[in-house]
Amino acid sequence: MKKILAFLLAALMVFSLAACGGTGDKDTMSESPLPAPQLTVDYEVKDDFKIGYICLHDEKSTYDKNFLDAADEATKAIGLKDDQVIIKTNVPEGKECYEAAADLVDQGCDIVFANSFGHEDFMIQAAREFPEVQFCHATGTKAHTEGLDNYHNAFASIYEGRYLAGIAAGLKLNEMIAAGKITAEQAKMGYVGAFTYAEVISGYTSFYLGAKSVCPSVTMEVQFTGSWYDAIEEQNAAEALIARNCALISQHADSMGAPGACEAAGVPNVSYNGSTYEACPETFIVSSRINWAPYFNYIIKCWNTGAAIDADWCGGINEGSVVLTGVNEGAAAEGTVAAIKTAIEGLKNGSVKVFNTANFTKDGAAVTTYMADVDTDAAFTADTEAVANGAFEESKYRSAPYFDLRIDGITLLNEKF
Repeated sequence: MKKILAFLLAALMVFSLAACGGTGDKDTMSESPLPAPQLTVDYEVKDDFKIGYICLHDEKSTYDKNFLDAADEATKAIGLKDDQVIIKTNVPEGKECYEAAADLVDQGCDIVFANSFGHEDFMIQAAREFPEVQFCHATGTKAHTEGLDNYHNAFASIYEGRYLAGIAAGLKLNEMIAAGKITAEQAKMGYVGAFTYAEVISGYTSFYLGAKSVCPSVTMEVQFTGSWYDAIEEQNAAEALIARNCALISQHADSMGAPGACEAAGVPNVSYNGSTYEACPETFIVSSRINWAPYFNYIIKCWNTGAAIDADWCGGINEGSVVLTGVNEGAAAEGTVAAIKTAIEGLKNGSVKVFNTANFTKDGAAVTTYMADVDTDAAFTADTEAVANGAFEESKYRSAPYFDLRIDGITLLNEKF
């Protein structure tokens, strides 16, 4: 029965994410307050250029579909021919990644890109073996310490997008309080997370801080699944959080499990990596996502113009790397779009800082200093002071997140590494 349900959830997800960056029903969906910009292609691509992509899953995973859509967008904008792009999907985080990378080199790829954290060591192995090829990797942490001219990490300041989505969540809680559906003390959110990694901690904390900026009484509980993509576990986690009286659910997980559970229960949901409006029109509010097309355009431009690719690249709002779907005004609180737009301007001009240390405490105390684990090692040794000018400086010293503080107001119900 579980296998059947998982299949149905996967099929539903593919349907609902078919237009991930779209705005859904124009009667209830606003235009995106933070849309993806069109790519600027101001260079020529050599006829013999070729790029290969390695993805952990396929389009059934919201995470991987987001990469695949971006690769397609970049291909069309740049004008690459079909034989200049090779995509490998369902590549595990093991020696299969190295084998896929080596095969792409054999097929003539000048750039090889992989999209999952566990691919990193195998991409580094390939980079050492094939120094004439550029290897680029999303979510990795080791490029700045490996010292390889042909190995690079990339991420985006998605914590800004999570913060903006959190504002939508907080306003929805305020609406529920004003309507008498919950009290201020009952303004509790639930969050479905994959693993207890800095990437996930950074994401759920920024979401919480966005909600707290407009709903001061908000608290949050986090349930981890131990997998990036498991429809059943994500559904179970969301249902468990709903049973614990969480009034709104968000997630850092890649299936329709959590949004589907919210729609079934009538609980508001803030999703991730694309709109789930088609499948969840009554509960979907908004979604943030990383737009990888600017990075793909960047690395292709670098190769074709002879420029060096940054060891660590982190795109933000200004680069078009952090985007939002439209807001479902049928489910969101009144004034959500305007509030998000105001916060966007604050993020752009620096008046809003997501991890402003004045806005959170840890164990009841203000955070004035914090040594983060930026230079990866097996013992996760803290090595870099990350607090300066009244804020935790996320993604300044490497592209991938390293915010891993357990702040007050957020309760972890379990731990999954």
